[in-house]
Amino acid sequence: MAEASRWHRGGASKHKLHYRKEVEITTTLQELLLYFIFLINLCILTFGMVNPHMYYLNKVMSSLFLDTSVPGEERTNFKSIRSITDFWKFMEGPLLEGLYWDSWYNNQQLYNLKNSSRIYYENILLGVPRVRQLKVRNNTCKVYSSFQSLMSECYGKYTSANEDLSNFGLQINTEWRYSTSNTNSPWHWGFLGVYRNGGYIFTLSKSKSETKNKFIDLRLNSWITRGTRVIFIDFSLYNANVNLFCIIRLVAEFPATGGILTSWQFYSVKLLRYVSYYDYFIASCEITFCIFLFVFTTQEVKKIKEFKSAYFKSIWNWLELLLLLLCFVAVSFNTYCNVQIFLLLGELLESTEQYSDFYFLACWHIYYNNIIAITIFFAWIKIFKFISFNKTMSQLSSTLSRCIKDIVGFAIMFFIIFFAYAQLGFLIFGSQVDDFSTFQNSIFAQFRIVLGDFNFAGIQQANPILGPIYFITFIFFVFFVLLNMFLAIINDTYSEVKADYSIGRRPDFELGKMIKQSYKNVLEKFRLKKARKDEDKKTKGSGDLAEQARREGFDENEIQKAEQMKKWKERLEKKYYSTEIQDDYQPVTQEEFRELFLYAVELEKELHYINLKLNEVMRKVSAL
Repeated sequence: MAEASRWHRGGASKHKLHYRKEVEITTTLQELLLYFIFLINLCILTFGMVNPHMYYLNKVMSSLFLDTSVPGEERTNFKSIRSITDFWKFMEGPLLEGLYWDSWYNNQQLYNLKNSSRIYYENILLGVPRVRQLKVRNNTCKVYSSFQSLMSECYGKYTSANEDLSNFGLQINTEWRYSTSNTNSPWHWGFLGVYRNGGYIFTLSKSKSETKNKFIDLRLNSWITRGTRVIFIDFSLYNANVNLFCIIRLVAEFPATGGILTSWQFYSVKLLRYVSYYDYFIASCEITFCIFLFVFTTQEVKKIKEFKSAYFKSIWNWLELLLLLLCFVAVSFNTYCNVQIFLLLGELLESTEQYSDFYFLACWHIYYNNIIAITIFFAWIKIFKFISFNKTMSQLSSTLSRCIKDIVGFAIMFFIIFFAYAQLGFLIFGSQVDDFSTFQNSIFAQFRIVLGDFNFAGIQQANPILGPIYFITFIFFVFFVLLNMFLAIINDTYSEVKADYSIGRRPDFELGKMIKQSYKNVLEKFRLKKARKDEDKKTKGSGDLAEQARREGFDENEIQKAEQMKKWKERLEKKYYSTEIQDDYQPVTQEEFRELFLYAVELEKELHYINLKLNEVMRKVSAL
């Protein structure tokens, strides 16, 4: 009775385990299908925001304003500006010619300009360009006493505390008077500092000749002084053919050491979001995205309530929370951008005689693009959650989880040596080699050395003795020793994991087999009648074999034992030797062990009986 109870409990637990596995398979497949639809929707949404025309518009504008040379000086363009003289040549030459397109290439006016320039005949100049300067006060640095007789003025680097807010020069127009900022545009992060809004500002005229006279007047009256630290040139374009705005900012920074450093920003953005039918399709994808976000948030809240603190022990749950957070941030940015465009765009387009500050809208649009790009990156990473049930992915995750402690310990040692070399390179070559000009540049330069991209000639020229020593020792210790140790740790751990998997330590189920099993279950439902007919044929065939055995004189007990052995063999082979699940590792219940034991006993009896028959045959043969 007790033994029957144990058998009953073993069968019930086995059935319960099988049922839980079926539920887990169904749930996982449903989650995978739902997430796959969400990922497709997110991809359509993100790729719908960009198009190749953005790149081509930026390229043609950068070629016009950055690569066009000063007439008579082929090597002087905006990128190569190094002095104040070069700067004024650019302002009165390539910039002026690039901004004002008064007529067609054959001097014919084919359309009504409406007092507005059309760059490359297709891009409308919105409003008028603006030039803005920021300065620092005198005596923002201290001259050493021995040199005070030679130099009494000292202009330090730009900071908000050192900024000059007083009027200067002619003091008659806005370009000579400091103006506070009336915009919410973010501060500009340049090479030499972070520059805030406001400054000494003037806007260009609709007339090309008036603008040129303005530049000449500013140059003759020394608008650029020793205290000048940065000049911004801002303007915006709109191309109706591709429905894109191009916001352009040219920056000239004047370091305290003298000279000029130039930089630029070209932002092609789609501020008019919903114009064509495809745009409305993207809008529907955005609504679908919000619905998915609500569903996923509800699911995660239920999981947190159900599992409580255990929920946060899984790395996949942390990834899920990060993805939801990024989705909410993306929705917030998108909503804010659309609201600001609705409030400001009409006002900006109406002010044709003033500077139209589209830079604020462009920056927020770029922020939204960056957030949605990061979001879709982690959305693709989450795919590993579903394919981790695969044998290969399970090996990878097991390898990383086992060797993480060794990698962290090794990484500490690696970065100690790496940062030591970075500081050594910065102190030795920082004043002469651009790659080591700052500590941050030194770190990235060493990563490039590891990848094979380095300037050995510059290092050797900066220091003929320490340069080669630094390079050779860095390559030896970091590249040949430390990186190979890193690979050895992962390789050894992977070998251990692979050995464990070879003896049966495998995931409970694999995604591919889950899908295959589900597919077969569906087929079995359609082929149920056929399976029953095959079973009837097998039963009939088994009965024919038993009848044949009786006719040949076999005992009834032997026939029954043979049929029982055949049934056991078919059932056990189907369960343990099937090609469909032979790679799965499953625990053996007490009932299954008893069946296997009885089967082994019967096999032993059969082998003993066969051995006796063979001995009897051998004796008869020997007697002959």
